Amino acid sequence: MTPQDFVSRMLPPFGGWLALAALALPGGSPLRGAAVVVFLAAGPGAALVGLCGPALRTRTARGPVEQRDPDFARHSDLLERLMLVVFVSIGAVMIVATVLIATHAFSAQRVLLALTLLTTLAAFFPRPRASPPRTRKGSVL
Repeated sequence: MTPQDFVSRMLPPFGGWLALAALALPGGSPLRGAAVVVFLAAGPGAALVGLCGPALRTRTARGPVEQRDPDFARHSDLLERLMLVVFVSIGAVMIVATVLIATHAFSAQRVLLALTLLTTLAAFFPRPRASPPRTRKGSVL
């Protein structure tokens, strides 16, 4: 694992632990709110999408027939990953909050702690290797 891979894997859990530490700041502090919102919007999703990253890279985007933008596939893949990160994060927040509400244990600190632990576990989980897409005999793919 390269140092760049290590940093990209450990950044989401670090953001979660930083958001938990920001809870010690006064309630109306903009720094506290910013740290928590940024983590909740991107932290869990970044760690979970990182787990399925090799599967996402097996098929690249196809551009229009006329190629005006030579970097279309790269930009499209980056946008896809960014949107997946945000929506998976929102989904994880909703699931964790719903479970805590159902168990009558809901609090903002518990949601943040559960998501930080989930993000940390996802970051330490080994990444699967990419496998080429399977095609059936006679398929055009």
